[in-house]
Amino acid sequence: MAIGTDSVDPMDGASLEELLRDLKDIDADALREAEFEQTRWVLDGLEGKVIRAATVEDTRIVIETSEGNKYFFYGFMGSGRPRPTV
Repeated sequence: MAIGTDSVDPMDGASLEELLRDLKDIDADALREAEFEQTRWVLDGLEGKVIRAATVEDTRIVIETSEGNKYFFYGFMGSGRPRPTV
């Protein structure tokens, strides 16, 4: 526990095995949906702005506005479909 707070440090007394077991219980679809909703919220805030560039990378999408601001979107890009081999 951190000094002066009521929060609990997730690493206090937790073994690596326990942490990995907890990760297996995470619902990937729920995480993807949450990321998608957050993306909608950010994009709604861009209404009326000019998009100078949009780039799709391996692990993220990058949107740059004419003001030079960059927005990075992660997490919902996995579709479960196999990638084509070249």
